[in-house]
Amino acid sequence: MAVRYQFEGSTAAGISVSVEFALTHGHLAPGESLPPVRQLAEELGVSPNTVAAAYRQLRDRGLVETAGRNGTRVRHRPPVSSRLAAQPSVPAGVVDLSAGEPDRDLLPDLGPALQRIATRVEKTGYSTNPLPELLENARPRLGPVPSEHLTVTAGALDGLERILTAHLRAGDRIAVEDPGWAAMLDLVAALGLHPLPVRVDDDGPDPEGLEKALRQGAKAVVITSRAQNPTGAVVSAARAADLRAVLAPFPEVLVIEDDHAAELAGEELQALAGTTRRWAFLRSSSKPFGPDLRLAVLAGDATTVARVEGRMRLGAGWVSTILQRIVVELWSDRAASAQIQAAKREYAHRRLALIGLLRARGVEARARSGVNVWVPVADETYAVTRLRDAGFAVAPGALYRVGTPPAVRISIGPMRPPFYDPLADALVDAVRPSRPVRQPV
Repeated sequence: MAVRYQFEGSTAAGISVSVEFALTHGHLAPGESLPPVRQLAEELGVSPNTVAAAYRQLRDRGLVETAGRNGTRVRHRPPVSSRLAAQPSVPAGVVDLSAGEPDRDLLPDLGPALQRIATRVEKTGYSTNPLPELLENARPRLGPVPSEHLTVTAGALDGLERILTAHLRAGDRIAVEDPGWAAMLDLVAALGLHPLPVRVDDDGPDPEGLEKALRQGAKAVVITSRAQNPTGAVVSAARAADLRAVLAPFPEVLVIEDDHAAELAGEELQALAGTTRRWAFLRSSSKPFGPDLRLAVLAGDATTVARVEGRMRLGAGWVSTILQRIVVELWSDRAASAQIQAAKREYAHRRLALIGLLRARGVEARARSGVNVWVPVADETYAVTRLRDAGFAVAPGALYRVGTPPAVRISIGPMRPPFYDPLADALVDAVRPSRPVRQPV
């Protein structure tokens, strides 16, 4: 088996690198078993302890998992196998509804803001602190979120990684949304954390599911406030109250809220910030203002914010002050605000139009907010293939699911009126295949 996969190395680090190479190049499939420790040790001419150490390194990085008597196998979601590799390529002439990106035509024009800051940017030395004017303008925009302690990170995912590594270690348990943001699930695996899935409905995480995860030892929970990716769920006022009640007996749990939609969200924010002693709230600028504006404001308890800032000084140092100035300008730009409001209305129109057409055809779909529509299907592979044959590329739900039923995610960023009816018609057969669906063994 070592020859088949070209595993090699005389040290634990060398062996683990060769296994990772096999993963990244598609020679190992998700769920596939690795050679038994003693067998691989004999083939490579090393000690079984060396192979065991290599497998341990791979487990810590979230690449493999122990499967009891079945030995060690590749995780079904190994982070290095790449979500892009798991998602089918988009052929020429096919409408790409799989990426989850905003409509570029609906983004604000950055030109005026760039021109204004160009006249005021001075040559400066190294800076390790967020711009005071950014924090000052951020506080009133956070609404019900306590804003005594603030900092900035290079986007939502960067903030999530810094928060998690500030408090958790490999092997710790964390409650995650199911279905949830694929990048977040991959990050959890890459950090060696153990995910405890919590089912998500239109009102957010299920309180009973969260309580179960907390009683199973979850040290942290990540919740998307609005425009949840991929389902479009929004934490309602009633659900927020229920979640606070569930969290109250667990004051040491780290609660992280991701409000990535920010100004683009069409629903009122229901924050959980401050329910426990350790908490963080992230609001990104990239979704409403443009994917290249990788900046997120982070509010949190004093310890969390201090740890994030301290760790950043050892790495990136700080978020670009030029980028911070651009965001400050956009926040005060009336034309940019008007464009975002127009985009919010347009996304709502596209969601409702597609959902209405699907429901008229007897097809269930979910999307209360955001730029995605979640459609349950019987067989994801069949659905993705049939839709591609009909001219539409969508994302398979397996990228976002842990234990919930199959589905596909449709991004409405590229949606235009001529696509609505053909897409809805194609989904009828994709959701309910005319051929028998193979059931998993």
